[in-house]
Amino acid sequence: MDLFFVLIAGLCIVILALFLYLVPIGLWFKALVSGVHISLLQLVFMRLRKVPPTIVVNNMISATKAGLQLNQSELEAHYLAGGRVSAVVNALISADKANMSLDFKTATAIDLAGRDVFKAVQMSVNPKVIDTPPVAAVAKDGIQLIAKARVTVRTNIKQLVGGAGEETVLARVGEGIVTSIGSANSHKQVLENPDSISKLVLQKGLDSGTAFEILSIDIADIDIGKNIGAQLQIDQANADKNIAQAKAEERRAMAVASEQEMKAKAQEARAKVIEAEAEVPKAMAEAFRNGNLGIMDYYKMQNIQADTKMRDSISKPMATDNKNNK
Repeated sequence: MDLFFVLIAGLCIVILALFLYLVPIGLWFKALVSGVHISLLQLVFMRLRKVPPTIVVNNMISATKAGLQLNQSELEAHYLAGGRVSAVVNALISADKANMSLDFKTATAIDLAGRDVFKAVQMSVNPKVIDTPPVAAVAKDGIQLIAKARVTVRTNIKQLVGGAGEETVLARVGEGIVTSIGSANSHKQVLENPDSISKLVLQKGLDSGTAFEILSIDIADIDIGKNIGAQLQIDQANADKNIAQAKAEERRAMAVASEQEMKAKAQEARAKVIEAEAEVPKAMAEAFRNGNLGIMDYYKMQNIQADTKMRDSISKPMATDNKNNK
């Protein structure tokens, strides 16, 4: 019998706990005393729709205390869509206190786009300063300048959805700095008037299509880099020298090839002469056999050859002496 009463008591406790979970009376009473009108049945339906009633009720209380009127169904829909209800409500409260125009639909769209809407509102009230990386550019006189800039931006709420981020702003500012320095006739002009860079960059409207509004661009530092013009001239001179050396080597190779070709032709001619001289004895023997050449003719030819060799041997020492005297 005692076991029966224990089971009944346990069952009652479970039913009571389940009832209090499905019907959050404490949360309903808290909303009631805070001026938020929401029924117990709506809180039960939130449980069934797997929407935490605490998140919806607490944010509605915060909005009501701040003077905003929010719809409970819209908050539920935003939560079910994967949005951050607390961030949206805090952003709406901050925007209202700062006299900014931000409605619930825009705030939820920004939140669902993956951006921090509360941080965006804070950045719109308190502008952010972005330091650009060192940007190197070359003036017309060939001197390289390395500039660093500080860009003051604030959030453009209307273009936050689909607008480009900080990387795009930095890239456009860097491009504007390069263009401004590159259009200067001398690097000294840029060093004397660094604000000319800021003015030229601001005139380009670099914040169009981005989620930010550029308030100012200040040149923080300018350093002198390399003499790019002189380096390019040196590189061009080296390239011209290498080309000239290559052409000279080509001409030398052609001359060597021509000389070798002439030597080859001379050797070929000598070979033909030797071949022809080898045919002379055969021709003389044939002439003797046919009776076309006599003994006296042969001796006369031998005397002529001996005389020619003697003259050659006499002329060679004389030619050598002439070269030595010179």
